[in-house]
Amino acid sequence: MKKTAAAAPIRVVLADDHDLVRSGIKALLSLVEGVDVIAEARDGKELITLVESLNPDVVMTDISMPGMDGITAIAHIHETHPEVRMLVLSMYDTVDFVKRAVANGACGYLMKDAPPFELEQAVRSVMATGSYFSPAIAQRLLQPSEPTVDDELTHRQVEILKLIAQGRASKEIAFELGLSPKTVDVHRARIMERLRLNDIASLTLYAVRKGLIKP
Repeated sequence: MKKTAAAAPIRVVLADDHDLVRSGIKALLSLVEGVDVIAEARDGKELITLVESLNPDVVMTDISMPGMDGITAIAHIHETHPEVRMLVLSMYDTVDFVKRAVANGACGYLMKDAPPFELEQAVRSVMATGSYFSPAIAQRLLQPSEPTVDDELTHRQVEILKLIAQGRASKEIAFELGLSPKTVDVHRARIMERLRLNDIASLTLYAVRKGLIKP
């Protein structure tokens, strides 16, 4: 990568649940003059904690992570630290993912298979212009999109769907969310009705396709 002088370092926090991926991204960014990776997170909750304590310039995060996912973390950070530029680095390139990320506060999106020089381009662009979308993603945005999971389900239903897709029983879900098992069952029935799905396998497939859980 070409090194470019910068008046002040751009402070970056990385978030990805795969150590090898984070190490690779950090190594590439270390070649860019004026960009400093100051911390790394393995999930959305850890990312929020780091942003609270370090107040970085840029967050570069995956979407699909265990526990709190990237979208939820982005929404929280955008609300509490709107000045932080949030850049999604994902393996998912569907319009649904991109629009969900942007709707929750992301200002940039690029793919994990992007050429290395694009990392520098993305970081500098979100700092200079407030946004960056790789050519491949920009092309996707021109295509018509299907309804997002947020269009189809309430926040509580999304929470329950994720746990159902992870194989949790109604009692486990009820305990984790502070609900009664009967309430969880009612939510599950409504989720199936709204999505027009008839079994747990179909719900799980939907959750994978929408990026709510990893395949």
